[in-house]
Amino acid sequence: MDPQVESQITAWREFAARRAAIGAVDVAELEGHLRDQIDVLVETGLDPDEAFLVAIRRLGRLDDLSREYAREHSDRLWKQLVLADTTAVRGPSRLIWALGFAVCAAVAIKIPALLGVGMDAAGSGFYVRNAALLPLSFLALFFLVRRGTRPVTATVTLAAFAVAAVVMNSYPFAAEGATQLLAGLHVFVVLWLVVGLAYVGDRWRSGPARMDFIRFTGEWLVYLALIGLGGGVLAGITIGVFAAIGLDPGVFVAQWLLPCGAAGAVVVAAWLVEAKQSVIENIAPVLTKVFTPLFTALLLALIVAGLIQRSLVPTDRGPAVFGERDLLIIFDVVLLVVLGLLLYSLSARVPDAPAGWFDRLQLVMVVAALVVDLLVLVAMIGRIGAYGASPNKLASLGLNLILLANLAGAAWLQLRFVRHRGRFATLENWQTAYVPVYLAWAAAVVIVFPPAFSWI
Repeated sequence: MDPQVESQITAWREFAARRAAIGAVDVAELEGHLRDQIDVLVETGLDPDEAFLVAIRRLGRLDDLSREYAREHSDRLWKQLVLADTTAVRGPSRLIWALGFAVCAAVAIKIPALLGVGMDAAGSGFYVRNAALLPLSFLALFFLVRRGTRPVTATVTLAAFAVAAVVMNSYPFAAEGATQLLAGLHVFVVLWLVVGLAYVGDRWRSGPARMDFIRFTGEWLVYLALIGLGGGVLAGITIGVFAAIGLDPGVFVAQWLLPCGAAGAVVVAAWLVEAKQSVIENIAPVLTKVFTPLFTALLLALIVAGLIQRSLVPTDRGPAVFGERDLLIIFDVVLLVVLGLLLYSLSARVPDAPAGWFDRLQLVMVVAALVVDLLVLVAMIGRIGAYGASPNKLASLGLNLILLANLAGAAWLQLRFVRHRGRFATLENWQTAYVPVYLAWAAAVVIVFPPAFSWI
């Protein structure tokens, strides 16, 4: 058979082998059907490449095949959730590397305490500046080692972490100042996107590669939340058991179990995504289907509430509803969650599927988010005019302007798609091309804001 087709079949076979419900015997059987289809199509006059694509179509989507096999072999699916069985698919060294870097991250989070920088109020500033740097650096190393990234990409990744470490620890931040907290929050965004560079490796210019990282981010968050819930239960049981025998484990839980567990979970969650991606793919898209209608309803309710309460009419305390500082922060969080839902639903969608009811619901959600963002922006401008500029206000204003442009472009392209006047790929490319904008803004907040506001 044609060598290029053989390489395509090899890539397909490796992808199929990662499906949790499809075993090695099943992959061999499917490959046999695939080769038979290719031979028949080549005999009819198709080129080998064309025959491969048509045969894949006839064979069916792997997600559908996974579900079919899972129904017939549900015991196999559960057995493959056992850690020991994943080594047959992912290789025995991947778990060892993950555990090694997880342990390093857990140790790194405690080294400052051994040097006299505790996790109490006196040392809180250090951890605000370095809470993202310590665990994410080991996650980036995990991906660099496992993917065999080219030296240039690895150098850029490590250099970005080094620059972040120098900036965060050399700037003379005021104790408990606004710019220190802003930098600590935004450096997480910067370093997470740098981790994305290590994740995609040498394909960082590729839109599909960036979408892969968006998909990974959603799945990583799901696993991290599950690990966090399990860690909370473990901490509660630990406190209860030791308290029953007259001992107080509060210091151990607060200063060792929780911080070390959280740092290690960052790497372990990433390994779980890599090792069990075919299982989580059945969970995360379901979450988007569930929460998209709920957040759409929430956004519509916010718009109605804002209009009813005349949120943009100034009072003696500023704009009534949308002008409240805490509510503005909550609205920004809601908008970011909506953007996350949109991104992940795009990453989980079948690209060539026609527009359906869920795409139309997403359009409503995006338009509603756009309206809320406009209301928030007007309220923010009003607060800046009434009370003056501050680091927090300008950082929020910049974020909302970026969100406004992102949501406006997404709404327009989504409208064209549901009206069959645009392609889904255009909408997907818009989102992946916009990722560097968030990176640039977060980096500006980290590097420019502190000196611009005299480190307060």
